[in-house]
Order: sequence, then structure tokens, then C-alpha cells
Amino acid sequence: MSASRPTGVVLLNMGGPEELDEVGPFLERVLGDPELVRLPFQRHTARLFARLRAKSARRRYAAIGGGSPMRRWTEAQAEALARRLDEVSPATAPHRCYPCFRYSAPTSTEVLRAMRDDGVRRAVAFSQYPQYSCTSTGSSLHDLWRAARELGLAEEFDWTVIDRFPTHGGYVRALAGKIAEGLAEYPADRRDDVVLLFSAHSLPRKVIDNGDPYLQEVTATVRETLRELDVPNRHVLAFQDASAAWQGPDAATVLRALAAQGHRDVLVVGVAFTSDHLDTLWELDIELAEAARAAGVTGFRRAPALNDDPAFVAALADIVVAHLESGERCSRQFALRCVACVDPDCRTVPGAGAPSTAPVPSPAPVTRTEPERVQ
Repeated sequence: MSASRPTGVVLLNMGGPEELDEVGPFLERVLGDPELVRLPFQRHTARLFARLRAKSARRRYAAIGGGSPMRRWTEAQAEALARRLDEVSPATAPHRCYPCFRYSAPTSTEVLRAMRDDGVRRAVAFSQYPQYSCTSTGSSLHDLWRAARELGLAEEFDWTVIDRFPTHGGYVRALAGKIAEGLAEYPADRRDDVVLLFSAHSLPRKVIDNGDPYLQEVTATVRETLRELDVPNRHVLAFQDASAAWQGPDAATVLRALAAQGHRDVLVVGVAFTSDHLDTLWELDIELAEAARAAGVTGFRRAPALNDDPAFVAALADIVVAHLESGERCSRQFALRCVACVDPDCRTVPGAGAPSTAPVPSPAPVTRTEPERVQ
């Protein structure tokens, strides 16, 4: 039996400019987010810095096709996820999946209005950042709740939250599968000697020192992925945009050190990204590739991103169905704020009327059916 109203699944991510004219406004929204970066006179400083960085940022987006493909990939993930959820969880069908971006369209405001118009009542805020950080998932959730209040929709939906999935079995298997695809590009006699360079975007050390779990969870993803992959390759974890004040080691620095040690085959793995965007297409495919060539790493490649891979979509569906079956508003870990957190509204779920881990009654018992196995 199907739910009388559609179940909404909101796919939270940062977004990106789809055209070059959108680069400046996008940068201003990014730099204007105090949960990502704190600046004096935030709004005015963000506008100034965005203008200063717009030219170089436009050049980067031009080099990857004139804009970010994140919306295209997230829409493809959303469509495939909705179809799969309708198959495996008919009791909560139909399902509507909504891409929702922090710094570009579709915004929280646009998504909330669409959900209202679609008649959604049961809504799941599903972070597409596998590893939790206050600067990413936390910021996206705050923006979603803020928009709901401003629209007068704070009580319109029965919200629950999927806040992370760093070691989920399906996600780990999908990521390991992409690494296997990348390794298969090397000749068999060199394959076991390829160094796996796991790369994630850096965070300010101050954020991590304040108790943000991002570093721990990225490390956990790497550990479980290597266990699933079960190959003899050596590996290392590095970070993009690392510096003295940001978490390292820096990916380019690590790459040069590997070259100095005589390694010529390196496969880089974007461990914190679920789709291609500027961080993969520019920072890894162009910037890091140029550093590899300069250092003499002749066998530099990148493992494909997850994008709309069927195994990844199946993992997302499994995460959602397990969440719906649990009846919980969020994971137990979500309710644990960072040790230095002073925000009383952090880690809350609106409309709960109870602690954020209080269970939510399901509209009907969830019945899972298994479609054909994903190859």
C-alpha cells in the first residue's frame, strides 16, 4: 500500500555556477557563509573578495566547460534514486527527490516551495556529503531550516535527517568499484605498484580542533574502502587547498614527494566527492595533473567519480530505506555537537517537539522488495 502523499528526499550539496555569469554571485554566497569561513564585516568583505577572485574563478570554470556539472549530475542521481525507492519501498511511494544547493539554484527556498506544491509531508534531508562537517552538511541544514522559517513552512513537513554515511557498505563498495576501474587502466605488470592518493578538500585546522568530525570520518572512509578493495597497493591521504592554517598534507606536495621517492604511477581518488565538479575537474584533472607532469609522475590518473553509477544509486536508496525503517529523526551521532560549539540551534531537526533523536512514526510499515541485482 502506498502513502497518500509523496515522500520527499532533499539531496543537499553545495552547488556551483552553471554559466560563467553566475561565478561572481556564487563566490559571494560562498564567502558570505559564516559557517564556512568567518570574515570581518562578512557581507561586505565577501562581496569584495568575490570580485577579486572572480576573474581567476571564471578561468577555471571556462576550462571545465563553462560551468559546474554538479546540478546535472545531482538531477540524474535524484531521478534514478526516486525510481529505485519506488521499487524497493512501495509503502512510502511515490518518492520525489529534490536537489537542493547551498550556494546556487535550486536553493532551499525553491525546493521548499516545490515540496509544498507537490503535497509532500514526510521529508528527509539527505546530505550528499558522505562525511559530516559543520561547514558543509551543518551549513546546508541551517540554510534549509532558515528558509523554512522565512517561508512560514517550519511546520509544513515532518522532517528527518540523514547527516552522513562515511562507512556505509554500499557506498564503500561503489567507491571501491570506481578505484578498481581506475586501476584497470594500468598495465597488469604495473598495477599493484600504483600508489592510491586519496584526496579530500581541506578544512581550516581551527574547525577540526574545535571538534568537527570531518577528518575522522574521511579517514574512516579510506580505511573501509581499502578493506573492501583488498589490493596490495600502497596508499596515502592528502587534502586539496591545504596550507599552514588548513588541514594537510597538501595533495600537490604529497605528489611531488611520491615522485621524489621514485613512484611514477599514481591514481588519485576523490574520497569526499559524490559527483564531478570544480574540485575534481579542475583541481585534480588539471591542477594536480600539471603538478604530476612537472614532477615526472608519468602514470597519473584519476578514478572516475560516482556520479550516477547504478551501484552508488543503489547505495543511496539503501541508506534512505534503512533510515525510513528506523523511525529515527537523525543518527545518534548527529545530536552530539562539536566540543567548542556555542550555537544552541545546532544539530536540531525542526518540528520534532522533542529531542532530535526522538523517533518519528512511519506513515505505514515499510516493505522492501529487491529489484534486479546491480552489476
